[in-house]
Amino acid sequence: MIEHNVDLSASNTLGLACIAERVATPRCRAALSALVRDGHTGRGPLTLLSGGSNLILPERLPGLTLRPAMTQWWLEPRGNDAYVHVGAGVNWHGLVMALAERGWWGLENLALIPGHCGAAPVQNIGAYGVELADALESLTLMHLDDGRFQRLGVDECDFGYRESLFKTELDGRVVITDLTLRVSRAGRARLGYGDLASRLSPAPTPWQVAEAVCAVRREKLPDPAELGNAGSFFKNPVVDGSRAQALRQAHPDMPHFALAEGGVKLAAGWLIDQCGLKGWRSGHFGVHERQALVIVHHGGGSAQELLAVAAQVAARVRDRFDIELEREPRLAGMLDVDERASLA
Repeated sequence: MIEHNVDLSASNTLGLACIAERVATPRCRAALSALVRDGHTGRGPLTLLSGGSNLILPERLPGLTLRPAMTQWWLEPRGNDAYVHVGAGVNWHGLVMALAERGWWGLENLALIPGHCGAAPVQNIGAYGVELADALESLTLMHLDDGRFQRLGVDECDFGYRESLFKTELDGRVVITDLTLRVSRAGRARLGYGDLASRLSPAPTPWQVAEAVCAVRREKLPDPAELGNAGSFFKNPVVDGSRAQALRQAHPDMPHFALAEGGVKLAAGWLIDQCGLKGWRSGHFGVHERQALVIVHHGGGSAQELLAVAAQVAARVRDRFDIELEREPRLAGMLDVDERASLA
């Protein structure tokens, strides 16, 4: 079933006003296949919309918006381990908490990340030292050109820091329908990132770790239901060792994290904060007062205004630190905006 002129204002965590020309919400693989077979996916622009937590929507979204709604998940136990088979429309946080409550290790550090499971591989979501790639076994996708289903193992997804094959070679060409994740009863807490360890006993349960993660995130991040936002608006930049060393000499308190594959990850929020932008506001958007990495929506305004504000933030960081910040949320539709604006 295709709906026309659908209001998506409540379907994106930024709370941007948006009317979609056509929307389809397939609840199973057969329904998705029918959309391809009947030619709906080939009629003009196509946008994939999951939980709307990492997407910037225009006021008018042309073409077809596809919202996969496969909402079943189940466990396949294998001794102390298990595979979790998850439909694309399953709420990510709900899944994490359900598994943690049952005593399964693997996803607890990724609690309270908004959105649905089908979008998780696109961004390779991550938090507190853990990424989706650490728990993913495989996924199933459908090619939009011919309706062909394909299974990819984790090593075939080209995962990186907030990157994947689905943002490059397969961008706009496939729909992820379900995931297979690995969890274990014999896991252990991963508490080396942030202040998680200080909040927990020496031998916490998965549920206790997930609850601690939720507490930290609630302290630092605004609730999208109360103040529109897309979580982290910028990626944490990665620089080489010599550049990081020079920055540390000038800023001894600068947070940094050495990567196993080389390079040093910096904290984009710290860089923005050092520019005096925490709590700064311009029009309908601004930098969150507690977490500078988050751009918030105060109501009204448009995607173009949001991107212009983000560009001003990035310009200030570039001017002070000579570091380029890269936007995390993806653009939907045909947005025409100059992201090179300078801070007014």
